[in-house]
Amino acid sequence: MRWFGKKKEKTEAAARPVVQPAVQEKPEQQNLLELKNIRLGCREMPKEAVIREMGKMLADSGYVNESYIEAMLKRELSFPTNIGNGIALPHGVEEAKKEIKRSGIGVMVFPEGTDWGGERVKLVIGIAGVGEDHLEILSIIAEKMSEPEAVEKVVAGSAEEIYRTFTERGDAA
Repeated sequence: MRWFGKKKEKTEAAARPVVQPAVQEKPEQQNLLELKNIRLGCREMPKEAVIREMGKMLADSGYVNESYIEAMLKRELSFPTNIGNGIALPHGVEEAKKEIKRSGIGVMVFPEGTDWGGERVKLVIGIAGVGEDHLEILSIIAEKMSEPEAVEKVVAGSAEEIYRTFTERGDAA
């Protein structure tokens, strides 16, 4: 059986490098959060204005259609998205999933806090998750921000430090 002779191996080997999925996957993973979507030193503003600004950030970055902003506001009316620990996670209602182009997040830091329905929040993370990505994003945020000290570190951090916090997978040890 000479089907796998040297000539055929060279042809297959030469054809293999044309498609390199590992190169295509890496940028997609890194784009969940972009540095331009981290806003530091935000001043207090009404919750609705924060949600609109966050939604616009997600839309301008190509994560969602503009109509997702209204879905984020609708979610907030039906179920407040502040989760304690000085964090709010605005996101759209379930029926708005079709308005999400790709998964992504935005971060707004309010060093002095901003009112979120009677609770002061310092960290607002807008979420757009395609399919099950939504749950994975929530899981990552919960893991990274479970302690008040972790939230304070993010609030006091630079954009680069915040970027690393939410994009690097580290050991919990």
